[in-house]
Amino acid sequence: MQPGRHPIAIETGGVARSAVYFVPSSYTGNDKVPVVFDFHGSNSSPQGQLNRSSWDKIAEKNGFIVLAPQGSLPGKTAGTYAWNVPFVTRQEGGLDEIAFIRQSLKTVKETFCVDPARIYASGYSGGGRMLSAYLCSGHDDFAAAGFVHSLRAGRPVEINGKWEPDDGNCSPARPVSIMAFAGVKDTSNPYGGGGSAYWQYGFKIAVERWTELDGCKGNGDPKTVEGVTFSLYGTCKSGARIASYVFANGTHDWPKPAAATEAVIAAAKETASVAKVTTVAAVKPAFDPNVDPASRMWEFFGRADSTDVIATAAPAKPKSGTGIASDCTTETGIQGTTCSSSQPIDTRRSGQGVQDAL
Repeated sequence: MQPGRHPIAIETGGVARSAVYFVPSSYTGNDKVPVVFDFHGSNSSPQGQLNRSSWDKIAEKNGFIVLAPQGSLPGKTAGTYAWNVPFVTRQEGGLDEIAFIRQSLKTVKETFCVDPARIYASGYSGGGRMLSAYLCSGHDDFAAAGFVHSLRAGRPVEINGKWEPDDGNCSPARPVSIMAFAGVKDTSNPYGGGGSAYWQYGFKIAVERWTELDGCKGNGDPKTVEGVTFSLYGTCKSGARIASYVFANGTHDWPKPAAATEAVIAAAKETASVAKVTTVAAVKPAFDPNVDPASRMWEFFGRADSTDVIATAAPAKPKSGTGIASDCTTETGIQGTTCSSSQPIDTRRSGQGVQDAL
């Protein structure tokens, strides 16, 4: 396997679907590695999403594979796409995305030397709505999932004048660990709800519903640093956890790190390790809070105890004007591989029918 980004065709239902995969330079095919699925937003593409999320850069540093699948609907501009989300989108040309995701998972397992217990997923905007629908449909493929401006817990229904998730529309196979990001000033998928018919209920209600689905206890113990509120439900069924970041000044843009952030993070982690820091308050002086969500999600996916999540996951500041940053911007392998796992397996698990909606 050559390192870097590569296109791949995944046949589903007799149709050749497209995706892009990334292989880190450390990959040998001898040891089982994790995988992260990166779902693009509406009017975007796999390449555009990787440019936005930087999951390939995180993968290169940490030695895992990324797969960015492509939605079946055409976007508003040439070369862009969107997802045919069940109970959300009715548009000509939409294919069965659930079947595509399942086949993509099968293809990844057949093509690469991967650890099936460490397959994760991340979704941005429309891609997060697609990922939400996949989890809600009862499939147990992803050990944990991350959402940027996109968390849903079932289609919106209006009950006694209040918009809520449809109880019968979200039945996950088991408790799932989730990290979700939201911007209070997001006008595409409004923090408080409303907007497009498929959105309606807000971010807080979506998180609350997932805490119910995961059987979480407590109030999330929210902590605010420089206008960013971090919450963590660390006691849920089957060891699942739910974490969220809410940016007071956040828009629909994917937060981006400052150029010097990585050096600051490395120094802060070393300081935190020596001092055995356990609270956000103690960590604050050591951290530049301008951190990319992919880094935070990757740490969340791999952490087994909530103390480490709080100690290392400094909140991020959204940075607008960084290229393709919104949901509405333009923009084969070896079968039967034998491999081994060089890392311990973490068993911790992690409006209907809108015409032309993306």
